[in-house]
Amino acid sequence: MTALPKHWPSSRRQGRRRATQTGPKLASTTTCKHCGQVKRPGFLCQNCHL
Repeated sequence: MTALPKHWPSSRRQGRRRATQTGPKLASTTTCKHCGQVKRPGFLCQNCHL
């Protein structure tokens, strides 16, 4: 087989591929185990910084 020319995306579609993908849905809020305040999952607690 011979080599085929590569297909380049058009200039209209550049930067749009990642915009069409959707990431995992995160839970809206959780409670901190130490102080019980509401915090975002995967982030430090703003109240006790744990």
